[in-house]
Amino acid sequence: MPQLILVTGPARSGKSEWAEYWAEQTHKKVIYIATSTVSADDPEWQQRIERHRARRPDSWQTQEVPRQLADAVQMAHANNCLLVDSLGTWLANHLEQDDQAWRQNVDTLLDSLATAPCDVILVAEETGWGIVPAYPMGRLFRDRLGSLVRHIGAIATHVYLITGGYALDLKQLGTALPPGP
Repeated sequence: MPQLILVTGPARSGKSEWAEYWAEQTHKKVIYIATSTVSADDPEWQQRIERHRARRPDSWQTQEVPRQLADAVQMAHANNCLLVDSLGTWLANHLEQDDQAWRQNVDTLLDSLATAPCDVILVAEETGWGIVPAYPMGRLFRDRLGSLVRHIGAIATHVYLITGGYALDLKQLGTALPPGP
């Protein structure tokens, strides 16, 4: 039975490293799904991407999938482990969508994850622990990501919160909330 693992936490908490560790433990062919693209206009972003690349084994395949994440999940094979890094960047690539289009996109992703033919590990940022953003686009991003993480958490096999140098399995330690909006 394929596993769906959600890894979430604040910036620089070790989310990606924890997800990479779990991908290695599957002993399957790992396909790293990068939801961002390299931009020559942003050298700092390129450095971040290079740090992630340097940690990955040469045997891992990388696919840039900035928008069609549900399709990438459904096209995988049973002997694969998909490591998606990250949901926040994937969401940012769709931020211009109106609410109806966004809900359809989320429903399509959730359906693909629920029927994934392989293990899927998703990395997601926690953005709602600070102040409410002062601008509409920031609030929209924060609210959509929080809702997306909650919906994925509800169907995930494991949900790990990474913080303070520790990984907490929230499915083991916590109590699920009733389904949210």
